[in-house]
Amino acid sequence: MDARISGGTGVGTIANVRSNLPNVRSNLQGPSSGNGRRMTSKKTRSKKGKRRKRRRNKKTKTNKTPPYLPPEVRWLLKLVNPTQYRFEHLATQLKWRLQEGRGEAVYQIGVEDNGLLVGLSEGDMRASLKTLRRMAEKVGADITLLREREVDYDSDRNCRKIAEVLVRKVPDDQQFLDLRVAVLGNVDSGKSTLLGVLTQGELDNGRGRARLNLFRHLHEIQTGRTSSISFEILGFNSKGEVVNYSDSRTAEEICESSSKMITFIDLAGHHKYLKTTIFGLTSYCPDFAMLVVSANTGIAGTTREHLGLAMALKVPIFIVVSKVDLCAKGTVERTVRQLEHVLKLPGCNKVPMVVASPDDAVTAAQQFAQSSSITPIFTLSSVSGESLDLLKVFFNILPPLSNSKEQEELMQQLTEFQVDEIYTVPDVGTVVGGTLYSGVCREGERLVVGPTDEGRFLRLKVGSIHRNRSACRVLRAGQAATLALGNFDRSLLRKGMVMVSPKMNPTICWQFEAAIVLLFHAKTFHRGFQVTVHVGNVRQTATVECLHGKEELRTGERAVVCFRFIKHPEYLRMGAKLLFREGVTKGIGHVTMVALGRRFDECGFGQRSASLVEAG
Repeated sequence: MDARISGGTGVGTIANVRSNLPNVRSNLQGPSSGNGRRMTSKKTRSKKGKRRKRRRNKKTKTNKTPPYLPPEVRWLLKLVNPTQYRFEHLATQLKWRLQEGRGEAVYQIGVEDNGLLVGLSEGDMRASLKTLRRMAEKVGADITLLREREVDYDSDRNCRKIAEVLVRKVPDDQQFLDLRVAVLGNVDSGKSTLLGVLTQGELDNGRGRARLNLFRHLHEIQTGRTSSISFEILGFNSKGEVVNYSDSRTAEEICESSSKMITFIDLAGHHKYLKTTIFGLTSYCPDFAMLVVSANTGIAGTTREHLGLAMALKVPIFIVVSKVDLCAKGTVERTVRQLEHVLKLPGCNKVPMVVASPDDAVTAAQQFAQSSSITPIFTLSSVSGESLDLLKVFFNILPPLSNSKEQEELMQQLTEFQVDEIYTVPDVGTVVGGTLYSGVCREGERLVVGPTDEGRFLRLKVGSIHRNRSACRVLRAGQAATLALGNFDRSLLRKGMVMVSPKMNPTICWQFEAAIVLLFHAKTFHRGFQVTVHVGNVRQTATVECLHGKEELRTGERAVVCFRFIKHPEYLRMGAKLLFREGVTKGIGHVTMVALGRRFDECGFGQRSASLVEAG
């Protein structure tokens, strides 16, 4: 029998229908029947028509579905005894879809080309799954049955089912899919404990035993509060099984046996470590954010602030309600209702989705990556293990936000590595940690790092590369790693620098312009005001030099503002997201213009090439 395959997903179709609802309603209402309306001139009617059309076009643009569909759900009707030629054709299609989905693809068997749920008999379903397994083996992949559902079609008395299957590549040469998840939430909400349970494979004892392996400093162990940024990994093999430290002794073993890796970025919850949390969100470029809320305290402390930060930086967020073992069922339900209320407010405009079953977890993972408005909510316990499996199912199915084509385009660009951490390792020398923004970095490659306080770039050579605590020869765009620099002088380095290809001819800037929105300020925001600016891995105090077209700004107002760094020049990219704060003052925006050079007069732009010098 033949197999029919359709592009696109049901979610994408629903999004299109919803985006067109305002147009349908306006067309159904028709012209107004009042006499006053009939007497209006043609000119007035045409003006109103143009305005209405403009508004409709604006709505259509904003509600447009994403240009790519991450590991798409593909519809297949039947795969029973295909011919050899057809089998080869289907295997080639599967290989292409795995490349598009960066090693993952989801198939629905028993669905017509138009999305109609027909279903298959038990014999046909077994034969179809057997054929799909053969196809997967041919392209070096495994299949996992996610869920089966019964359907009623043409009043058939026989039981007919549809199946949803995950196809995933077997790991080869460290080419696993890596997703970064930032962990946010108020202090004492159970963030580190939850990560300890997920990555160590053992439940907590109720007194924080699971989190001890995550802490980096003595005072963190003594107080039980995270003050620095730490990384933990959770793997899934090609069959969808969890790979963590309960089965593997080292991170290298986890990487070798995993097809998909979730890298958790554990951030601080206490308000006095807010700058560290913001640095983790802006610098490490997380794909998703997990907001942990304690069931017994609800929305408290920095919870709202962390939610606002993730939304301001456009990081998709899902919520985990922890410590449900400490509360009555009514208390948990009240916390969930409180979260649903906040998510539905005009500032958020989210659609909360409470996950209560494995079926919900699969649906939530697929819709979450395709629609920024969907916000899954999990309720679980790190002590009893209640609903912990649902979160693991969610992570297993969760697709990447970018497809292979976008990653290849970034890899074609010149090398640019953001320096986020600096270490000195015995017998190795200076080591820097960070994220490769673009290009490809190999062992032995020669780069330049800067800018220094004097605005210079220094030449260096990359010794070795480690990714997820295991050796790696090649680093690709979007991946985080540590690079050994040998005997390079550590005192010449600082956080916020970049390592780039010498061909890029990097330039520095003291001043830059940004289009901003002032989220909150007690009085007025004016020239001379000093704020801490976060742009990617750059974090420095800057002075407001001028506000274009305005003397001052109040809460909620927009403007193009000229900032000047007060300590040393920085390397910035056009269009980079910007977040600034000072006390209770907060604002967001993006870089619109970069001043190339050391200084320039009152918002004028000079130019100066960055100098390259030898170091050490």
